Amino acid sequence: MNEERRAQLEAQIDKLETVSTAPVILQPLLEILRQPSDDIRTEKVVELVSRDGAIAAQCLRMANSPLFAHRPVETIRAAIMTLGIEKVRSLLFGLCMNRAIPKDKWVLDANSFWRHSLGCALANQMLAQRISYPEPEKAYLAGLLHDIGFLVNSVLYNSLFHKCREQAVSLHCSLHVAEEEILGFTHSDSGALLCKRWGFSQELTDSVRCHHLDDMPSSAGPLTCLVRLGDLLCRVRNLGYGYEEIISIMFQSDGAWSRLTAIYPSLAEMDLVRLTLDIDASMDQIGALVDAVFAPPKAVAAPSR
Repeated sequence: MNEERRAQLEAQIDKLETVSTAPVILQPLLEILRQPSDDIRTEKVVELVSRDGAIAAQCLRMANSPLFAHRPVETIRAAIMTLGIEKVRSLLFGLCMNRAIPKDKWVLDANSFWRHSLGCALANQMLAQRISYPEPEKAYLAGLLHDIGFLVNSVLYNSLFHKCREQAVSLHCSLHVAEEEILGFTHSDSGALLCKRWGFSQELTDSVRCHHLDDMPSSAGPLTCLVRLGDLLCRVRNLGYGYEEIISIMFQSDGAWSRLTAIYPSLAEMDLVRLTLDIDASMDQIGALVDAVFAPPKAVAAPSR
């Protein structure tokens, strides 16, 4: 993307600050996202969650899913303690962004988009644990936010983005390929500019910008590589964007795995066949969790604090 196009896109992204449908808790959540986990007060998170019944209900549903629940969770405070502060703030941000996009602006199926985002978050966390990356919750957050540029493109370039999706569906190709041809930039570009606009870390911004690169730059950190691999794993296992995409993944030859091996030399000795089997089993669990979270909601009483 050339500098003139980048400047035009940045100017358009500034307009997102005035989206009238954005939930009132979005700005406070942005502030919380910038804080280290140890500085976040549980009471503040409980207060934010409790302001919105739909968001509170979604937190309760995830806390009661098989991956987390050992006993029924019935209050917002209990849900937050069950999930952990970092996972809660990540989940909340995704839910708020979902609410911030007007229904008539969605180009992708919203449910498919968030299934993929949550799937990638969980896949990233799983991969981080497999390679002993020290901050698996950061990997979770990066996975949840990696496609935030799709929301930018839906709002700012709606008609053109519709054409991108139509072309991707027709050719069974990746959306970023169609975006590059039709828009002249991809959701990775617009998402990274939004991350910069909102003051997110350089590491998180880079993971959004580079997650579709076949060849990782030598400056790419482990978080960027994890996001690329997690994204690919989800898209080849029916956690994509609601259409058939011709795609494959081979860890041995992927640039992200090569870069991770350079960062963590011990990975060169890892049994990739065993790793692949472990990943397959984990992805089955991740798919089941995502389906549980996005299942049609049952009638429940209003959540309490």
